[in-house]
Amino acid sequence: MFSQPSPVDPLVEHVIELGDLRPTLARGVRLLLETVVVPTLLLYCFMLTVGAFDGLLAVLGWCVLTVAVRVSTVRRVPGTILLVLTMLAARAAIALALSSVYVFLLQPIAGSMLMAVLFIGSALIGRPITMRLAQDFVHLPERLVGDARVRRMFVQVSLLWGLSRLLDAGMSLGVLHFGLAAGVFSRGVFSGMLTAMSIGACAYFGWSRLHRIEGVRVRFNPRGLPTPG
Repeated sequence: MFSQPSPVDPLVEHVIELGDLRPTLARGVRLLLETVVVPTLLLYCFMLTVGAFDGLLAVLGWCVLTVAVRVSTVRRVPGTILLVLTMLAARAAIALALSSVYVFLLQPIAGSMLMAVLFIGSALIGRPITMRLAQDFVHLPERLVGDARVRRMFVQVSLLWGLSRLLDAGMSLGVLHFGLAAGVFSRGVFSGMLTAMSIGACAYFGWSRLHRIEGVRVRFNPRGLPTPG
């Protein structure tokens, strides 16, 4: 049996401080361009001109070039970019080994479906993953985390993100019926746009719900919190 969550005392103000979001947003946009948009458009252009095999080689070359530029221009390459680029290179290598661009496209679709199951499942059992992820960026007082209304907000955000991943997988599979080129273009452009809009929608939804809880205030403090690397 779970203990009954304690409500937030409206007479005690709980302040959630957010650091400067601009560097985080800039890194997110750059990560999206480097690991999704550019490599997928490279593959798309090569498929229309010289062939899918050369396109997959171009994706591998792009991964190597991106890491090399990062290493030569910054002291420390973020673990996130290394992980994502390694996964991208592995996808391209597997697709090359199997001589199938479908393999390159189906792997992220499977990833979106798995993510949907994890987020929606965590929401349905009342233990939303979004609550744990939020605490990696923002300090949430224990009393605030235990409030039923705050937990409900995180459950709703988990459901919203999970549904967006289902939509992403369905859209990608549906576009594949129009051919490989259409599937590649959709993965690089439409999926990226959907992901960006989903992040914005989840952030706005959570922020607006927190503002409705009496005794809770969200404050932007650019110097208050370091942004994660």
